[in-house]
Amino acid sequence: MDKIISPESLGNLTGSGALYGVIGLPIQHSLSPIMHAAAFKRCALDARYIAVAVPPEQLALTVTRLRSLPFAGWNVTLPHKLAIAGLVDELADSAKNLGAVNTVLNDSGKLVGFNTDGEGWVRAVREEFSLDVRDLRIMILGVGGAGGALARQAALERCEKLVLVNRTESKARELVSQLAPWFDSQKLLGADVRLKAVPWDEALIAKELDQIDLVVNTTSVGMKAGDAAVLPARILQPHLCVYDAIYRPAKSKLLSAAEEAGARAANGLGMLLHQGALAFEIWTGQTAPLTVMRSALRTAANPKF
Repeated sequence: MDKIISPESLGNLTGSGALYGVIGLPIQHSLSPIMHAAAFKRCALDARYIAVAVPPEQLALTVTRLRSLPFAGWNVTLPHKLAIAGLVDELADSAKNLGAVNTVLNDSGKLVGFNTDGEGWVRAVREEFSLDVRDLRIMILGVGGAGGALARQAALERCEKLVLVNRTESKARELVSQLAPWFDSQKLLGADVRLKAVPWDEALIAKELDQIDLVVNTTSVGMKAGDAAVLPARILQPHLCVYDAIYRPAKSKLLSAAEEAGARAANGLGMLLHQGALAFEIWTGQTAPLTVMRSALRTAANPKF
């Protein structure tokens, strides 16, 4: 696997074969290079996958460089999933629907933005909990690039109920107003009950959890060793499924709190796997070698996966 490089070093890359990569900051935690390297090897593709540490102020210049180099595509992670939507030439339906881009295809110089996070998450929830998003009452913590995309995916799936929690409540309310048409249906619960924004207040969150099936953390809280659980065990309940989009550490404080409360819990490695497999198929036109990619992630992260 290539080491992490800076945008300034892109022009120094040598060797043959197609180039792929991931851009973001921080980027050193990413397991995408390991997963995709295993996929390329399994499919006998002459290709490399490189992690590029890109500060926000260098994003536009980095995209220009990636376009001009033989980068056939790349993934996008925090904090660029929203900003890069304005730097590509075309948005696929997945990116339009979810309001963010996590995968870019370089089609002979034309950049097309996709979002595989939403479908990757749906597949991960089905795999981890044997449940379908469309059948669930869901609470999403955080409505940034990842949280906003998953909220939109939940709406597209016509989930039973969606509660959005964000520290800046106005952002959650704005997203609720955008998603309201998807919840105006003939279901038993009315739109005002099926979709709402809730302030980041422990007592109010605890009250909502009585009528929630799946809690999803999309914030970065839990990535640092000193972070507390984004929600404490005392308000979690045994009937809940708790999904933390974080996959490093393998067991975040939130997942530990969920287990303490008797809830089912899973980290974000499944979502990483499935969104990566979808990106691989967009780039190469080949079926992703899912078993090989999963094995590479298991070896690298060593969770119960």
